[in-house]
Amino acid sequence: MKWLQIHITVDQAQVDFTETLLSSLGAVSVTLDDAENQDLLEPLPGETPLWNKVIVTGIYAQEDGEEIDVDALLTFVAAQLPEAPVRHEFLEDQAWERTWMDAYEPIQIGEKYWIVPEWMQAPEADAVNIKLDPGLAFGTGNHASTFLCLQWLGQTDVKDKVVIDYGCGSGILGVAALLLGAKKVYATDIDPQAVLATQQNAELNGVLDRLYVGLPEEFNEELKNEKVDVFVANILAGPLMMLAKEFSTLIKSEGEFALAGVIEEQVADVSNIYSKFFDILKVEIRDEYWCRISGKRHSY
Repeated sequence: MKWLQIHITVDQAQVDFTETLLSSLGAVSVTLDDAENQDLLEPLPGETPLWNKVIVTGIYAQEDGEEIDVDALLTFVAAQLPEAPVRHEFLEDQAWERTWMDAYEPIQIGEKYWIVPEWMQAPEADAVNIKLDPGLAFGTGNHASTFLCLQWLGQTDVKDKVVIDYGCGSGILGVAALLLGAKKVYATDIDPQAVLATQQNAELNGVLDRLYVGLPEEFNEELKNEKVDVFVANILAGPLMMLAKEFSTLIKSEGEFALAGVIEEQVADVSNIYSKFFDILKVEIRDEYWCRISGKRHSY
């Protein structure tokens, strides 16, 4: 079997139409990809993040002995989207799952501290190895903001402590905290898929019994008036600033915290708001502009 791929580059506003068009023409799958190397992190409440320019790809199966009228298909697509660049290619049949898996490698966070895709052998069997299914939700360790939080957890004494992972995505930070010795992790995310991914990755690493994960309302009910020792939030500057006061009520006096998902130009604004409740002790930068802000809760 051969596969025909049609790639169409469109503006964000045209994505839904393009997806529907390719599906109506018999695509067995339609995928979206970034056309301009634009970073996206956790969405704001009620938002679905999407790049400004998007490559919409439709995949068509060509059975042996059957031919797709490629010229007619491309002509029709071009007529519906006259301004959109269109390209196509044929691909030989292959083990697609294996191809996807081959894109991932173990990531070293620190000494004796690794993220390992679940199907791969750990480079150091005696290290803290976080097994991860990278396809479930945001947070694989490849993005600078996630790496910075993982690095901070590795440098922070979390043994026998209670930790919050706010905006948990794949659950990688909460799982890391538990593997590093945390007594309990409370995790939350606005995306139900992230809640499921966190549960699955916690189970994969044998730490599900020490983790609670739920949507924000459920999380607030579960936590109630408990205050934690360590707080980590990898979201975006906007919601971080809106939630600063609420976060300050969740952490013990002199408890440690780390914030990420902040770019260098936003550090001053975020730090100014958090300094009302927290001592800002350090700002760390990775990949030129992604930053981590860390420190301690004011004594009270």
